Amino acid sequence: MKATGIVRRIDDLGRVVIPKEIRRTMRIREGDPLEIYTDRDGEVIFKKYSPVGELASFAGHICETLYKTTGATAIVTDRDTVIAASGSAKRELLDKRISETLEHIIESRQIYQHKSGEPNADVLGEPSGQYLSVAAPIISEGDVSGCVVFVYDGAEAELGETGYKLAQTIAGFLGRQMES
Repeated sequence: MKATGIVRRIDDLGRVVIPKEIRRTMRIREGDPLEIYTDRDGEVIFKKYSPVGELASFAGHICETLYKTTGATAIVTDRDTVIAASGSAKRELLDKRISETLEHIIESRQIYQHKSGEPNADVLGEPSGQYLSVAAPIISEGDVSGCVVFVYDGAEAELGETGYKLAQTIAGFLGRQMES
């Protein structure tokens, strides 16, 4: 755990303000769910809650199946990080922060499909040589929770209608799984 040197008081309703700098750094937005942990030493720890993260093992199996079926690297993200991945780039992608471009796609609630001639859109927030081919947001109970993404390395970008429909179907399926 890292000390920030910032001290805040609790108000009469039990609220505490998380400073803007920390919210920006940790990508905590208004309305984001936070889990509260305590330990024996009296520490209270806030951790971003990821409903998609609860399905990480299940999402991993789905990614592996998609990879075996299509030959394309598949990932599942929450709103901030890659929680499941398959294919040769699995280690490079897993548990990494997603790019701002992918965040915007998730927030837009629209399926993205790369077209020939368009500039490549990075999957991660850091240059990795992995680009978005198809991205379908996961929506559960009206809230956007993450994304199902097919990734390419610059050589083969277009999965066509099949990749589009697969990503859309899996995103819908994961959204339903989180509702139950």
